[in-house]
Amino acid sequence: MLRTESREGGVLLMQLPTAVEALSALAHSSRLAVFRLLVRAGAEGIAAGDIAREVGARPNTLSTHLTILGNAGLIQSRRNGRSVIYSADYDGMRDLLGFLVADCCAGRPEICGSLGELASDGACCP
Repeated sequence: MLRTESREGGVLLMQLPTAVEALSALAHSSRLAVFRLLVRAGAEGIAAGDIAREVGARPNTLSTHLTILGNAGLIQSRRNGRSVIYSADYDGMRDLLGFLVADCCAGRPEICGSLGELASDGACCP
């Protein structure tokens, strides 16, 4: 699970091994597709069978992908009757994104100023 383990200037920072695990989990086309699907689905999430149909994965293969994403702290699951519902772990995603841009700009915000605007201009969250 992704954990923010240090504090710098009041901001929690993810440790390098945790970031590597998360990036490694996303470095597979099927897992990235699953993660992006779950991010789009929102907090409501999607049942495992629906994820398999949507991304075209066999159930046993999908199970492996979901385990890897869960261990990396990028998704979470909950039981709803006989179904397991998966959703993106938005805290884990924020931690990873924060890690990736923490050193951005080296004090020169004009270098990566548009990164902060992605979420607010609808490119991320219409």
